[in-house]
Amino acid sequence: MPTAPPIRIEVLTAFLKEQSAPDDGRYAFSYTITVHNDGEQSAKLLSRHWIITDANGKVEEVRGDGVVGEQPLLNPGQGFRYSSGAVLDTPVGTMQGSYRMRAADGQHFEAPIPTFRLAVPGLLH
Repeated sequence: MPTAPPIRIEVLTAFLKEQSAPDDGRYAFSYTITVHNDGEQSAKLLSRHWIITDANGKVEEVRGDGVVGEQPLLNPGQGFRYSSGAVLDTPVGTMQGSYRMRAADGQHFEAPIPTFRLAVPGLLH
């Protein structure tokens, strides 16, 4: 049985000072994700599952079809980049999750999104 294509995920984050209101407990962040297909068969990103945790331990789960309104098809060696955002009640938090994918052979699989940090710059050393 063929194995699912290896999917590599890269994340860049930024604090959005102009969209934040720290006095009101609102901290806005953007994240740019690049999903790479390092396999030998194409794979389609069907849905996403996020677990967003703030510094108080508040957890929000988000599920939905595709990313930014798309369900990109990644051919071998291709990548797909998109940007989105999250708002936390605290200046620090984490995100992690997975993408539900379908390989060209019809096999469904999960591509894990490693935990990444959302943090106001200068807060952590």
